[in-house]
Amino acid sequence: MQDTTQQLNEHEQQRVRRQKLESLQNANADPFHQTTYTVTYHSKDITENFDELEGQVVSIAGRIMTKRVMGKASFIDIQDRYGRVQAYVRGTGIGDDAYTTFTTYDIGDIVGLAGEVFKTKTGEISVRASEVTLLAKSLQVLPEKYHGLTDTEARYRRRYVDLIVNPEIRDTFVKRTQIIKAVRAFLDGRNYLEVDTPVLQIIPGGGNARPFVTHHNTFDMEMNLRIALELPLKKLIIGGFERVYELSKCYRNEGISVRHNPEFIMLELYEAYTDYHGMMELAESLIRDVCRKILGTTTVTYGEHVIDFGKPFEKITMVDAVRKYSSVDFNQVKDTNEAREMAKKHDIHFETRHAKGDILELFFEKYVEKNLIQPTFLLDYPVEISPLTKRKPDNTDYTERFELFVSGRELANAYSELNDPIDQRGRFLAQEAKRAAGDDEAPPLDEDFLLAMEYGMPPTGGMGIGIERLIMLLTNSASIRDVIFFPTMKPVE
Repeated sequence: MQDTTQQLNEHEQQRVRRQKLESLQNANADPFHQTTYTVTYHSKDITENFDELEGQVVSIAGRIMTKRVMGKASFIDIQDRYGRVQAYVRGTGIGDDAYTTFTTYDIGDIVGLAGEVFKTKTGEISVRASEVTLLAKSLQVLPEKYHGLTDTEARYRRRYVDLIVNPEIRDTFVKRTQIIKAVRAFLDGRNYLEVDTPVLQIIPGGGNARPFVTHHNTFDMEMNLRIALELPLKKLIIGGFERVYELSKCYRNEGISVRHNPEFIMLELYEAYTDYHGMMELAESLIRDVCRKILGTTTVTYGEHVIDFGKPFEKITMVDAVRKYSSVDFNQVKDTNEAREMAKKHDIHFETRHAKGDILELFFEKYVEKNLIQPTFLLDYPVEISPLTKRKPDNTDYTERFELFVSGRELANAYSELNDPIDQRGRFLAQEAKRAAGDDEAPPLDEDFLLAMEYGMPPTGGMGIGIERLIMLLTNSASIRDVIFFPTMKPVE
């Protein structure tokens, strides 16, 4: 927190800035009356192409980030979308009256500047100003130069300031956009069709999560913001689109953590005539391709770990992983009662609605998840926690499902999609029983989706990837809120 003296100083600076604006307005020089400014070059263009531009006149625009007034001459650093460039301003260059006005400009003000490209005596590439135009007055004081905006909550609440004063944050968000474009390009290259499906849904299906509820006035009915993209996309597969994807927002009324934000971008894709093995190949190829395009390498540093996406991803079943890290073999656990006894011995809390497969997942969460650092496909989830997934033909207690884990966190979830409408109805009814037993995140029965399935759904592989989690990995960001422009925050009281 800032001390009282600093707060008072800022209040005084804000008062002075408003007085400066009023003086400009009274002199018929209101900066907010400026409408356009022609920019011929950006900072990066000038610094990277100095040999070609030396001696030429350029016009740039951006925010004053530093200002050093030395009598009749001044140096300022102007920041634009690509970085900073120094400008040299003096009365003989822009005129004495204009220079006097310029000296009243503040750090944070936005200016347009025209002048000749040159190097100073110390060898710094600069622009010698022949004209400076105030384009917008900053009435707030930017954070102090050497400490910046370091309070995490303040950074999230005032992302616009965070972007101004922390260049590495701007780089993260540039990579965010590049990653999303690269994902789209990869899928487009595999002949997938990008589609969009409704955000407002009567039944929030496709996942286990509590939805946000809203009200449609015309129909006088309750509706939900979607928690997943799955069911409408599967309907498009049924309709004959053999490869579809959607990269869009989903909304889950759940807690906030380093891995969860109530609104987030999900990629879901579905491909007819393949299965979860096909989805494994696609996931591995997609992530490796995006890494190469964005980072120029398939090796990524995340926290204290070096992640290698270049090697074939590891594969292990959930049962084998739990046996490896807890020494409990669920192949030897006969039924739910025995699973519950095993959970008690290992101090794992469970609820009365939990069956054997649910308890296997609880063992995984306690013993295994944190150990999956290198990219690992965790295979063959129990049927109890996989209501939309095909059973394994040789062991119907388990399904053809995987989740991809990296650095101890889930990154992707994929299935051989269940396409038997009779089995699907039974799974939905089992989920309804869970809801009745108190699991308010269990998906409700969706008759319209079952009707669609009865027309015939081809064998299909499907996958979902949390895009922000992928961005976190590729930008070495510790929290999902570090890669969302405006994360959900509780209002300041």
